[in-house]
Amino acid sequence: MNQPFVLKKLVLMAVFVCTLVGNIAAQSVTGVITDANTGQTLPGVNIVIKGTNLGTSSDANGEYRMLNVPSLEESVLIFSFIGYETVEIPINNRTEVNVELSQAALLFDDELTVVAYGVQRKSDITGSISSVSSEDLNQGNVVNPGQMLQGLVAGVNITSASGEPGAAQDVIIRGVGSLRSGTQPLYVVDGFALDNNSTGGALNYINPQDIQSIEVLKDASATALYGARASNGVVVITTKNGTRGQSTLSISTSTSLSTISNKIDVFTADEFRAAVVQAGGTLDDLGGNTDWQDALTQTAVSTDYNVSLGGAASQNFNYFASFGVQDQEGILNESNLKRYSGRLNLTQTELDGRLTVDYRLSAVRTENLRPDNGSIVIDMLQLNPTVPVYTDGGLTQLDNTYTQFDNKLNPLQRNELYMDEIINNRLFANVASTLEIFKGLSYQLKVGVDFSENDRLVQFEPYSLLEGYEDGRLSSSQARNVNTLVENTLTYRLDTDVHSVSTLLGHTYQKFDSEGRSMSMEGFADNGVEPRYQDQSSTSINPTSLSSAAEVNKLLSFFFRTNYSYDSKYLLTATLRADGSSKFGDNNEFGYFPSVALGWNVSNESFFTSDLINNLKVRTSWGQTGNQDIPSKITQLSYTESRDGTNTYPLGGNEQTLDDFPFGTVFTRLYNPDIQWEVSTQVNVGVDFELLDSRLVGSVDFFNKTSENILLEVTPSDPIQPTSTFWTNIPNMEIQNSGIELALEYRSKISNDFQYTIGGNFSTNNNEVAKSPFNVLTTGGASGAGQTGATINGYINGEPIGAFYMYEFAGIGPDGLNQFADRNGDGAVLEDDRFVAGSALPEYLFGIQLSMDYKDFNLSMNFNGAGGHQIYNHTTMSLFSKGSLASSNNTTAFATEFDEEDPTNSNTVSTRYLEDGDYFRLNNATLSYRLRPETVGLAGAFRSLNLFVTGQNLFVLTDYSGFDPEVNTNASVNGIQSFGIDRFTYPKARTILFGLNLSL
Repeated sequence: MNQPFVLKKLVLMAVFVCTLVGNIAAQSVTGVITDANTGQTLPGVNIVIKGTNLGTSSDANGEYRMLNVPSLEESVLIFSFIGYETVEIPINNRTEVNVELSQAALLFDDELTVVAYGVQRKSDITGSISSVSSEDLNQGNVVNPGQMLQGLVAGVNITSASGEPGAAQDVIIRGVGSLRSGTQPLYVVDGFALDNNSTGGALNYINPQDIQSIEVLKDASATALYGARASNGVVVITTKNGTRGQSTLSISTSTSLSTISNKIDVFTADEFRAAVVQAGGTLDDLGGNTDWQDALTQTAVSTDYNVSLGGAASQNFNYFASFGVQDQEGILNESNLKRYSGRLNLTQTELDGRLTVDYRLSAVRTENLRPDNGSIVIDMLQLNPTVPVYTDGGLTQLDNTYTQFDNKLNPLQRNELYMDEIINNRLFANVASTLEIFKGLSYQLKVGVDFSENDRLVQFEPYSLLEGYEDGRLSSSQARNVNTLVENTLTYRLDTDVHSVSTLLGHTYQKFDSEGRSMSMEGFADNGVEPRYQDQSSTSINPTSLSSAAEVNKLLSFFFRTNYSYDSKYLLTATLRADGSSKFGDNNEFGYFPSVALGWNVSNESFFTSDLINNLKVRTSWGQTGNQDIPSKITQLSYTESRDGTNTYPLGGNEQTLDDFPFGTVFTRLYNPDIQWEVSTQVNVGVDFELLDSRLVGSVDFFNKTSENILLEVTPSDPIQPTSTFWTNIPNMEIQNSGIELALEYRSKISNDFQYTIGGNFSTNNNEVAKSPFNVLTTGGASGAGQTGATINGYINGEPIGAFYMYEFAGIGPDGLNQFADRNGDGAVLEDDRFVAGSALPEYLFGIQLSMDYKDFNLSMNFNGAGGHQIYNHTTMSLFSKGSLASSNNTTAFATEFDEEDPTNSNTVSTRYLEDGDYFRLNNATLSYRLRPETVGLAGAFRSLNLFVTGQNLFVLTDYSGFDPEVNTNASVNGIQSFGIDRFTYPKARTILFGLNLSL
């Protein structure tokens, strides 16, 4: 072959290839796609050239390369991704086009919601369910996840009974429906039903940073599949998983400062000097000017550190791991809670995706140091303000010694001698394996355990310089709870052009083991060594007290649910659960809880045409749920030994005293196999809608819930009975709750730089006790000298739960003593003149949420409030009397309201201490700024950096004179829960928190 010719051809071919490659390079576009809010890269985004079939997608790092672009000048790229707004961007002769995608408002048909034992599209749901994602939950210095939901869900009343770190939340969903079982809903975390009686609280083991979403199941259709424990509603918490296609290391840290949010307006030192004399008392003036509320509180400094790593090692394996350390100081001196938490969530798929195994493992340790709350609050409000904290008026103990009182300890010194430490360790493990047997049919086996162990040590060091404090005290207690679960479910799905069926069949076995021991001792030497490190022997003067208890409860359940959809228009859900509980007797061991619900997607009808309404669904449901949250063993026979004179008699004939008599056997509880389950029957009618191009989304629900077969421990009417009390179902008695719930959210985008969301919820609840055979069943009683056991509130026929039942205060009479209204007009003020003066349960609740985004700034606020209820100020009744003031104890101006009042006047339970409980609160506000890496020359160093400042409990508008209107001190009688009583409650804090979130 002619070599020059060949060489010429090769040169020409090389020139052609280089020209072609150059043209291709010139006609290609590259870039990176990120989330506009978080800055995280987005894998799997679809990119196409408008008007062509040319396309590509972003890789695991969010990067893309579009080849063969017809024209860099005229071509337009279309970027689309599920859950994000689709955008069109002209190339305009660029070779690099970076894109930020904004999350779209999830459409009614596409949003997935967690339901009982699975997930459903929102458009297919027939029950009443509220869902809150992690981005919308309240932020800040949070220990209990219940705080994160406050004010966000219609029909859910969440109150912090105390301002103490780690204090439990009272959660009431659609009103109170039981006498004894409390208000707490069933909590389900990653499919595992928790035990509300677990040591350390049901939810305190969950790090709020690990939560992905919280769903609140409210009506019977949504909750009936949980059967025996769902009468108070269900809260479903889902923790985070790793995301396939990306690996993210997230670091968050925050520091907060907390102070007492509201001080009670007691007298200053100068006001006190004048008030004591005016009250006819003898002033004990030590020349000081002490604000004891300042002296016994502190500016609490708290820190929170969290690290998490999530992603996917392969297409078949993803992971999420986190570790957090929270150190939260309380606003009372010597108050602190530390929590160390770790979590590992893994998901593995095999067999071409037919087998999925989910692992959930978390561990937490909390160390809680508690002050003597009640005593401190009393001292804060009552101590003489002319007494200096330290002798010679020093500011700290380094300057001087504590000022000594005649008959009590200086409270700051008492804080040093007193210690209450609680250490809780909790381990939660849950494994779920799901196998697709064939297309549409899958089987899941779930095995889990929730183990918690609680150690509490309370000690008071001996103090020999004050009578009554010479002997130190020590008490210790240990409690252990083990909750184990084995669950089998079989799910079948069938989808055709118009028919969709999903059927669930399941079996659950859950076992609850608990045991506890306690010991108390007195009589320790004052030798500088803490009692917990000393030896002590039991003596007749200072005996050692020991006690222990253990119980096992089991729940065996079978359940069934079917969901049917015809043409995505007509929906049917039917469920049935059978629960067998060891808490009930042989004749009623099993309870059966059915429900049925219907839905109609009106907007999917061919005849439905509207420019205003984008989506419209009507739904209705009926169902029953149960309650087994009652004491164990109440149906079982129990007896004990007794040497009481009526229970034994001499057998040998030589007995001289009762001590010589043998023990007799007496019943403490009778066998009762006929006790039945409490049952709540609920009807719900709801409407879900989207308006104005889906910018306005909302729902309206009407509900009616009736609880029957009410369980109660009662006293026999016949005085000749083998036991003093017995358990029974109260015939015909009902607890009724009905109301309306409204939830709205409006989203608007003013420009590319500014968008906002405003939402809110409003709910009413009418609660009533019906067909009660009791005149008044006391639920809340007074405490203190001369007041113990006096009724404050109770269950009264025709009135709401928590009704305040008392005398009507009519002023001070000529004798300087209380006057009460003669309401029945019989000429005398007697017990039957007491009346229902109000209710502790709010008639309405509301919440308002506002979020605004301007460029890289975001401002979010959450307001909440309640109204139509009262609070009984037991603190005022106990402390702020004219007699107390005359004895040189501090009070508020309440004690001097009546000049003619005699200092010996009694503090009888009456409307004098009943106050309006309405309030409006700015619960949470956060201002954040997203720092873009490229703007500070750190592109590639990190994905996102968010700086934020959060305020909690910034203000509250209320007429209530106590620390805070959101209060409920336990004043229960015979185990029946009380409501709306404020007695020496740990004050609430106002918190400012500074933090940052960093993603790598």
